[in-house]
Amino acid sequence: MAVRIGNIDLGEFPLLLAPMEDVSDPPFRFVCKQSGADLMYTEFISSEGLIRDAAKSRQKLDIFEYERPIGIQIFGSDIDTMREATEIASQVGPDLIDINYGCPVKNVACRGAGASLLQDIDKMTAMTKAVVEATHLPVTVKTRLGWDDNTKNIYEVAERLQDVGIQALSIHGRTRSQMYKGRADWQLIREVKRNPRVRIPIFGNGDVDSVEKAAAWRMEYEVDGIMIGRASIGYPWIFREIKHFYQTGEYLPAPTIAERVAVCRTHFEKSIQWKGEKTGIFEMRRHYANYFKGIPHFKEYRTKLVSLTSVADIHAVLDEIGEQFVMEEVA
Repeated sequence: MAVRIGNIDLGEFPLLLAPMEDVSDPPFRFVCKQSGADLMYTEFISSEGLIRDAAKSRQKLDIFEYERPIGIQIFGSDIDTMREATEIASQVGPDLIDINYGCPVKNVACRGAGASLLQDIDKMTAMTKAVVEATHLPVTVKTRLGWDDNTKNIYEVAERLQDVGIQALSIHGRTRSQMYKGRADWQLIREVKRNPRVRIPIFGNGDVDSVEKAAAWRMEYEVDGIMIGRASIGYPWIFREIKHFYQTGEYLPAPTIAERVAVCRTHFEKSIQWKGEKTGIFEMRRHYANYFKGIPHFKEYRTKLVSLTSVADIHAVLDEIGEQFVMEEVA
């Protein structure tokens, strides 16, 4: 049976690209969409930044037709500000609005936003209700199991947020105090899914880094879909590989060097188009090592790629990588 959020049909086993700060921008989303991501989100956007018309926050509202369905994710600590930011975000025409109640980093959580709201479920519920009432779009939420081991309150959170109108919930299987350490606990995610009161789709997130894990956990933990974050960085092929494995039980061959170069080049070109030459070149530097992970003697090429400042020079190095390693693959 197809999983739905409002009128959005996500198919039987949706794979979601997690919103990741400084990663899931339009160039990265483009290559993930090409590889089969079913639902994607913008990087999280500060509600205060939107209201102040801050350039960085406004730029994150950029969405494109090829990305649909696409959600805009917002965060904040003030209910009125979140309401106003929801109205602004809704005007650019996304398919849904997502609220971030999961970000664990200090400058978000310690300002009363992100995962901090897990310490005040009443405020979280009131804020969610305000967002739902401020838009005609479906509202979804991404959060964690709780603030720490003593307050794993996700069961209550799921019920209360559903009651005020959210239409799907993504749960990262860690507490805020865990940050990204330790193992994600998917058993608690399954308990939420099994709660007879919970009728909305539940998506699991955390530690999904292989096709086997994605397919097995989907069945074992009974989630409606899986959200993938860090495992997709430099490896957008994970979406198509999971889908193929889930449908056939067979593994797709890993991307060839030529494919890696081609997708890395596409990502680079989109980065230049969206951000301009200087910023596009600079921000792409964080991705090269991931695209070519595991390739022997790649270090010298990486050193070149992260130091060059000319588009033509970077294309030339990508050409060189393609020629060099394709010859080795053939040999």
